[in-house]
Amino acid sequence: MSSKIRVKAGNVEIGGGSPITIQSMLNVPSTDIEGSVKQAKELENAGCQIIRIAIPDMQAIKLIEAIKKEVSVPIVADIHFDYRLAIEAVNAGIDKVRINPGNIGGDDRVRAVVKACRTRNIPIRIGVNSGSLEKSILAKYGSPTAEALCESALYHASLLKKFDFYDIVLSMKSSTVGTMIKAYELASEKCDYPLHLGVTEAGTERMGLIKSSAGIGSLLLHGIGDTIRVSLTDSPVKEVLAAKDILKAIDIDKSGVKFISCPTCGRTRIDLISIANEAQKRLADCNKSITVAVMGCVVNGPGEAREADIGIAGGDGVGLIFKKGEIIRKVSEEELLDTLMEEIEKL
Repeated sequence: MSSKIRVKAGNVEIGGGSPITIQSMLNVPSTDIEGSVKQAKELENAGCQIIRIAIPDMQAIKLIEAIKKEVSVPIVADIHFDYRLAIEAVNAGIDKVRINPGNIGGDDRVRAVVKACRTRNIPIRIGVNSGSLEKSILAKYGSPTAEALCESALYHASLLKKFDFYDIVLSMKSSTVGTMIKAYELASEKCDYPLHLGVTEAGTERMGLIKSSAGIGSLLLHGIGDTIRVSLTDSPVKEVLAAKDILKAIDIDKSGVKFISCPTCGRTRIDLISIANEAQKRLADCNKSITVAVMGCVVNGPGEAREADIGIAGGDGVGLIFKKGEIIRKVSEEELLDTLMEEIEKL
């Protein structure tokens, strides 16, 4: 279930019943400050609510101030191995730190990071994945199983709890959807920390979206998860758009246009595929919370899409405009889209 613990990264709350938030990560080289700032602004404009940046070395610390000057969303520092990078990121004004406490050294180093984060009320995300498991845990389970991922995440959390630090977010990502789902299910039963959902190394745009939808969507539909990141081997802006579409598809996000269209069949007599693609493109910036249907058959279209606020159904060179299943106009195929847009303007 959604976590009981709530943490705050900058101006964004995570967990404790807060709305599901969308994250992404810059993929511009950390040495390119100008390019990183540009991409961060693109992500914010696309609707990204939390932006993660890689901090591989001290030079990358300069990114934090540069980006925070230009965007208002929280920035997360992605840290591996060097605890000093985490402390310097905190000093530079980072809003959240992603780290695995077990790979930064002994208690003194963990304590130093905790102290820095506590001083500025900065949460820590523990990010576990199949490639980061401890040798002892791998030996115990034989492979990166769901149980192994969950145990590793809770082990890292215990290193922070040792110093009375509880502003923790957990992630247990796998490139195998079933493993990822089970790991998060186990974690939701064993702890109250907010959970950051994602399928890691999900692939290029098409397969990555399918795997992310299956994994993230399944968990959210069962009340598990507090913040999400769709991982694609592509532009991070596409990750944000994909995440927004997942939230729309499972009715968590009810804002904007909900678009439905039929798969076509042998009764279709208009170029429905082109019409549907063009309609969706024209409606991309429409902020009305409505359902729009594009159907291929004048016989079944209005009935199948009865719940739509407005829609079109094609015939043999003609089409119908309907509202809530009731036909209101009959127009030529060439007029269908323009007429649909005119009627949407009236709503």
